Amino acid sequence: MQIRLGYELIYDCPQPTPMLLSLSIHFSRVSDIVVPDHLITMPSIPISAYRDGFGNWCSRIVAPKGEIRLSADAIINDTGRPDLVVSSAPQHAVECLPEESLVFLLGSRYCETDRLTEAAWSLFGQTPPGWGRVQAICDFVHNHITFGYQHARATKTAMEVFTERQGVCRDYAHLAIALCRCMNFPARYCTGYLGDIGVPVSADPMDFSAWFEVYLGGAWYTFDARNNIPRIGRVLIARGRDAADVPISHTFGPNTLKSFRVWTDEVCDNRG
Repeated sequence: MQIRLGYELIYDCPQPTPMLLSLSIHFSRVSDIVVPDHLITMPSIPISAYRDGFGNWCSRIVAPKGEIRLSADAIINDTGRPDLVVSSAPQHAVECLPEESLVFLLGSRYCETDRLTEAAWSLFGQTPPGWGRVQAICDFVHNHITFGYQHARATKTAMEVFTERQGVCRDYAHLAIALCRCMNFPARYCTGYLGDIGVPVSADPMDFSAWFEVYLGGAWYTFDARNNIPRIGRVLIARGRDAADVPISHTFGPNTLKSFRVWTDEVCDNRG
């Protein structure tokens, strides 16, 4: 199958404003790209590209004073298969984990493992180790939180989500990641596209999505506490410790986000 995806962001800046952007499809999907997601700016300005410390493709711009429109419109090939489920995948002892996974065991800006460890072991200490324990964490988070865009707050941490029991997809991911790390699972935050493919169409406006990956059985596997079912058409943009590492945009100065649109839809084959 093919998926058309993209975005349009319109900012208003009262002065020239440097920005870092994490909007490019992840390099792991480069061979699937049919129409590239080139960043287009209006007005046209210089763009430089770089890879961050996690290997994500990012862009640097200086937005001029006034309005600037950032957009991309791409097509990507996808298998059409749902997220992989390997219920037999075991947990690794901490001393056996690869070194590159260890940073994803530690607390981070939005995932305060030190404040959630006691609760995590109380809730999940008797669950079966391995995949089953991670799924138990996802089940708990999915049922613990009430979803709503009105509950979004840029500063909300996993502990606050745990206490307030409200949030958006990034809050589900942050709480699940923190609980996984408390139980000695390396877990990393993911952001990307996830359309309503293979599920009932949501009445909510399309947005970028957040989920997470856990290291089990020698590989990283996708989990999604917000939806809590394997989904079709997930397209990764970036990975990091939490949302602080991979914001869609990081601006260095005052600005107003005047318009925000995201789309991700299956491309219909009209041949016949």
